Amino acid sequence: MPTSAIAQDSAPGGPSGVPPRNAVDRFFKISERGSNFGREIRGGFATFFAMAYIVVLNPIILGSAKDMNGHHLDNGQLVTATAVTAAFTTLLMGVIGNVPIALAAGLGVNTVVALQLAPRMTWPDAMGMVVLAGLVVMLLVATGLRERVMSAVPNGLRKGISIGIGLFVLLVGLVDSGFVSRIPDVAQTTVPLQLGGDGHLNGWPVLVFVLGVLLTVALLVRKVSGAILISIVAMTVVAVLINAVADIKPGAWGLTEPKWPGNPVSTPDFGLIGNVSLFGGFQHVGLLTGVLFVFTVLLSCFFDAMGTIMGVGDEAHLTRADGSMPGMNKMLFVDGIAVAAGGASSSSATTCFVESTAGVGEGARTGFSNLVTGGLFVLALFLTPVATMVPSQAATPALVAVGFLILSGSITKIDWTDFTIAIPAFLTMVMMPFTYSITNGIGIGFITFTVLRIVVGRWREVPVAMYIVSAVFAFYYLMPALQLT
Repeated sequence: MPTSAIAQDSAPGGPSGVPPRNAVDRFFKISERGSNFGREIRGGFATFFAMAYIVVLNPIILGSAKDMNGHHLDNGQLVTATAVTAAFTTLLMGVIGNVPIALAAGLGVNTVVALQLAPRMTWPDAMGMVVLAGLVVMLLVATGLRERVMSAVPNGLRKGISIGIGLFVLLVGLVDSGFVSRIPDVAQTTVPLQLGGDGHLNGWPVLVFVLGVLLTVALLVRKVSGAILISIVAMTVVAVLINAVADIKPGAWGLTEPKWPGNPVSTPDFGLIGNVSLFGGFQHVGLLTGVLFVFTVLLSCFFDAMGTIMGVGDEAHLTRADGSMPGMNKMLFVDGIAVAAGGASSSSATTCFVESTAGVGEGARTGFSNLVTGGLFVLALFLTPVATMVPSQAATPALVAVGFLILSGSITKIDWTDFTIAIPAFLTMVMMPFTYSITNGIGIGFITFTVLRIVVGRWREVPVAMYIVSAVFAFYYLMPALQLT
């Protein structure tokens, strides 16, 4: 047996040879992947707490925008739509895909829907275009084209994508916690980020984050079971106590204030579910612009999910020696359903969440953890005030720790002596955090890889799918210029 296969089999997520305990264990392959119910449950909780902010943030992004008629989407209905779609798609991925990858409304895509689509059509029209993008994704999966694209990615570039995901997760954690922040435009500087809110670490919330990072890494070094979840719970308690006794400026905690709500129960409002018009948007913007809108949503969802699946799967030791993952087509089809479901519920395109790495870091290796995460999103329909009381400063230390774990597990597996793979992998991993986009990192890496292989005369080694995807990305980046002409 090759050394790589031995390493994979002995990894935490590899085949363990332990017989299943019961039918649930057998169905989800929990023991087979070297996990147990305790790890899966802790992983499900960790993933939920790391991404629960979406129940608050997505309604803010979509609810702040107007459509062409000046209409806003109702905030309460958006909360329900976001939670119910996240629950449905996460459960679906767990049962069908059997991977610990949760789904919810995609950040970035919801901004495109809110700021590019909605102002030029009605909300049902905009969400209809999201549904169309999801249907195209499912068609690509059914024809095998999407899996061929993923299979065409060289192993070294796959590792670059994984590392880029890790760095992106790290930056998300630092920004969401307030440890680093964007420098305002009025400062008239080319430096985009700074420490804290004014170049210094001020306030109790940031202290909670710093203590959370130290606690998380200390527990990981000590190899304490449940390190990430213990840290999230402990720092939430600390944040609640600090918020109760200290004088905290309004908004200092961000979207979620660590305060026990007066009324923890909320009533779901399903008014937005099914409120879509599939082809109405084309009547307002024309065929070409409408197709470009659908293409923009499609491309972002397609490659964001691809990168996340690769990164999370690699971190969970679910990939084979050649970098492929068993059952990939099922995962990709569920992702296509998720995109369409997000449009159908008016919560914007739903996609795989990179915060799933928090659950993987806690030991989750199967779709059973998704049953926990999805179940918590169901509870969030009725207990949204409670579900969203965990401040980002308590949850984001997990992302910092996971960023390190991903980086340390993949950085040595890239052939840095072959510049035709090393340079694309490097650009992929740095462009994800620097452009705050998984899709951009993948696109720049793909184009660079194809060009460099052509330059050195190794063009025959580039799969046809890579040529096609690189051309698609080149067109995607040129779209704004093409639209101006």
